[in-house]
Amino acid sequence: MIPLCDLREQYRSLKAEIDEAMQRVAAEAHYILGPNVKALEQEIAAFCGCRFAVGVANGTDALHLALRAMNIGPGDEVITTPFTFIATTEAIGLVGATPVFVDIDPRTYNLDAEQIEAAITPRTKAILPVHLYGQPCDMERITALAAKHGVAVVEDCAQALGASYRGQKVGSFGAAGCISFFPSKNLGCFGDGGMVVTNDGELYERVEMLRRHGGKVKYYHDELGLNSRLDELQAAILRVKLPHLARANQLRRERAYRYNELFAGAAEIELPHELGASGAFLPQPKASAPSGELVAAVYHQYTVCVPNRDAVSRSLTAGGVGNAVYYPVPLHLQRVHASRGYAPGSFPCAERAARRCLSLPMFPELSDDQQQAVVRALGASLSATAAPAAGV
Repeated sequence: MIPLCDLREQYRSLKAEIDEAMQRVAAEAHYILGPNVKALEQEIAAFCGCRFAVGVANGTDALHLALRAMNIGPGDEVITTPFTFIATTEAIGLVGATPVFVDIDPRTYNLDAEQIEAAITPRTKAILPVHLYGQPCDMERITALAAKHGVAVVEDCAQALGASYRGQKVGSFGAAGCISFFPSKNLGCFGDGGMVVTNDGELYERVEMLRRHGGKVKYYHDELGLNSRLDELQAAILRVKLPHLARANQLRRERAYRYNELFAGAAEIELPHELGASGAFLPQPKASAPSGELVAAVYHQYTVCVPNRDAVSRSLTAGGVGNAVYYPVPLHLQRVHASRGYAPGSFPCAERAARRCLSLPMFPELSDDQQQAVVRALGASLSATAAPAAGV
């Protein structure tokens, strides 16, 4: 079996350091907002090129609290993508705001920056781009539009910690960047965890207060907040892993480049694209990010588009090759958003991606032999399921 993501191998490689860090937390018995949380906040802020960071319970809370701290609420609109995990719009809804969807660019699967301006109204308070699969969005255009119209940018970096755009780390472009430390993320803990990074001191202070029941001083509460604190044990584990993240992300880029080489000539497989230095799209990611390259993706997922996706997925699974569909139903067609009145065909690029996208095994320890086996299995699955599928 070739797993989609091999967390066991990652643990084995860092076992001694991780075990020691966990034992130290247990011995010191400082479990809530202890020294590891504080140190990790400083380290992640520096890693992202931001002044401040606040550890929270998970990536969804990071989005929710960032929006709350910016006073986005009922009557406000937030522009975002329909092709992402539900947490993005869940956070928008939790503050009482309305998600407004804009279709994706079919090459990167990210929010199509060219379509955003048409969706801006007097009620728009923020643009929420998602750096999906570890691919940075077109932040130059997005931030320019936001500045032009006086709206904020909140970045969903759940899948993209360490990715960069014009040499600048994602999460540092907008008012806030929101990170997830879910175990399978590029930097993952042993449970749930999240963080908000920002250069805004006031936003930092408010998120920090909201995460601990809305009070700056214990037992004195200024507003209704949440119990959303990053766990000290998880912070200790993340501190062990963080120094290895840049190398792990580089290995992911190299594995993506290798996949693209192995898939060369397979016309039925649509490969990942990255923005090039001129703004053009590069069909093959570079193995490294030379100066002048527009983006450096970090490949949380290596995602292709294939015909007959569901049948191909079943065939791969039967053959022992891990794979996953992120995401089978775009958000505008989810039942939770039925009241918004979107119908099939509203966002054709997102809907096509939802029918055809397939994520293949991707993790830093993925071997050449494993990649070649994945490529052979996908080729065989495509051949075995070659009958045309409706609606592709």
